[in-house]
Amino acid sequence: MHWLVLVLSGVLEAVWATALGRSAGLTRFAPTLVFAVSALASFAGLAYAMKGLPTGTAYVVWVGIGAVLTAGYAMVVGDEPASAARVLLSGIVACVIGLKVTH
Repeated sequence: MHWLVLVLSGVLEAVWATALGRSAGLTRFAPTLVFAVSALASFAGLAYAMKGLPTGTAYVVWVGIGAVLTAGYAMVVGDEPASAARVLLSGIVACVIGLKVTH
């Protein structure tokens, strides 16, 4: 259960990071609300996951999932340019996370 909550919290990290970027310095209501709710849920999930997983492992997986999904989303919607290096790096991080989650 700790792993499932950790993965979901990592997904929420990508949500809050994207919403924060779209909030225009926390001046737009809807993205600011999405940021606040998803950040709170993401941190709460990370805290729960750390009750059953080593801190370093939980944090690296949480950050990795958030980073890969945030960068991937930004490339897909055109907010950031897609490059071979970015895609390769995201793929490597995603594979490492996948190996850790399934091990």
